[in-house]
Amino acid sequence: MAQVTLGLDLGTSGARVLAVDATGKIIAEVIKTHPLYTPQPGWTEQNPQEWWDSSISALGEVVEQLPEGTEVLALGLSGQMHGMVALDAQGQVIRNALLWNDQRTGNAVEKLNSIIGKDTFIARTGNPAITGFQLPKVIWLRDEEPENYAKVRHILLPKDYISYRLTGEMRAEPSDASGTNCFHLASKQWDEDILGALDIPVSYFPEVIASDDVVGRLSAEVAKQVGLPAGIPVVAGAGDNAAAATGLRISQDDIHTGTLSLGSSGVIFAPLTEANPDPQGRVHLFCHADGAYNLLGVTLSAASSLQWLRDTLFPNHAFTQLTEMAAQSKPGANGVTFKPYLAGERTPHLNPNLRASLSGLSLASNANDIVRSVLEGVAFSLKDALNIIQPLTPLKQVLATGGGSKSDLWVQILADVLEIPVLKPAYVQGAAYGAALLGFKVAGFPLPEREPAVHTTLPQNADAYREGYERYVGYMG
Repeated sequence: MAQVTLGLDLGTSGARVLAVDATGKIIAEVIKTHPLYTPQPGWTEQNPQEWWDSSISALGEVVEQLPEGTEVLALGLSGQMHGMVALDAQGQVIRNALLWNDQRTGNAVEKLNSIIGKDTFIARTGNPAITGFQLPKVIWLRDEEPENYAKVRHILLPKDYISYRLTGEMRAEPSDASGTNCFHLASKQWDEDILGALDIPVSYFPEVIASDDVVGRLSAEVAKQVGLPAGIPVVAGAGDNAAAATGLRISQDDIHTGTLSLGSSGVIFAPLTEANPDPQGRVHLFCHADGAYNLLGVTLSAASSLQWLRDTLFPNHAFTQLTEMAAQSKPGANGVTFKPYLAGERTPHLNPNLRASLSGLSLASNANDIVRSVLEGVAFSLKDALNIIQPLTPLKQVLATGGGSKSDLWVQILADVLEIPVLKPAYVQGAAYGAALLGFKVAGFPLPEREPAVHTTLPQNADAYREGYERYVGYMG
């Protein structure tokens, strides 16, 4: 009898579910999209019911693809971090969820820093108060929608809402909880001192368990809906970046190998054995799914910068056509510089009001240069992050993941700009794959061996890009 675990990743654009066998092979995969709402500039929301609909639909279709007689050992979860799902006493959603890239909470962040203090936040939670994190969203809800806040009895992160709907149990785990601004890194529990100073009940937040612990069992109602036996263990899982790193076997066992994710946002993930924050809080410090920690440098608009470019200037082009255009321009994009601050910026600026720009345009500039400048601009923004990470925990190489890593050109640009090797796995597993691997741990199975990298991209044009990076840093965003 074949045995598999399932991984469910609740992403911003959709839910991805896959089935992984004991050798590590993906034997079924389904992605279902869900909409994004932007009721005002800088606001991003989603309807948790639509998350649920896409998740259950994808889960059911994956189950249909499994060979007859397959035993499902466990279901692991991952998902977009930082979002706020506010529930009432009956566990019903009060309003749309505020997402990781929502920037409405500037005033709330100022209030948090005035009450708690930036240095205290960094010392206790590993991060300063940040607009995209969950706690500022709670303050915003209390200040701006008091009628909704009065109904709140539970506050969940996005993937933890899905686990609640699957099992009826509310739980959180450290990798995701550490991105809320109210999780104490040393104790790995909700920070009662911070929440107390803000007069927010700790009881609003769920019990914290380990990433590879069982939240609960798949309910009979959901099991019938998706075609699975009731009682399958549902594993707490991890935030999307920690789950993706787990899928690539990035852990405290080798702190010199990190990951480079090119999804909607761009992320450099660096494992740590101990909580060692940047004193200025310019890069995030989170818990990792392996029980240790990690640094995270984030640029908010990575692949979404390329999507913006396509939607705005090249609506009839496929992404592969755009990268083919970029390949016709030389390193440095003929002097054109793009800053990818379409949604403000995290690392290192922590400024929701920064805006993107195209600089250095001349009569000699063409469309190829503009496209290449977007790929290079994202790479330069990630170099900003790596420059902070390297003194704290030196990385010797990174493994590429995320949809943007399918582009060999973009991966080469990143290796050149970052000046370290970028390894490409045999296939892009992503966060859902890491969630499935956490399911194997619960089932008592050894983790499948990591697929060897099929290609290592080495820096070739570092000198050319050093000049480009100096130009990038010099232009005002």
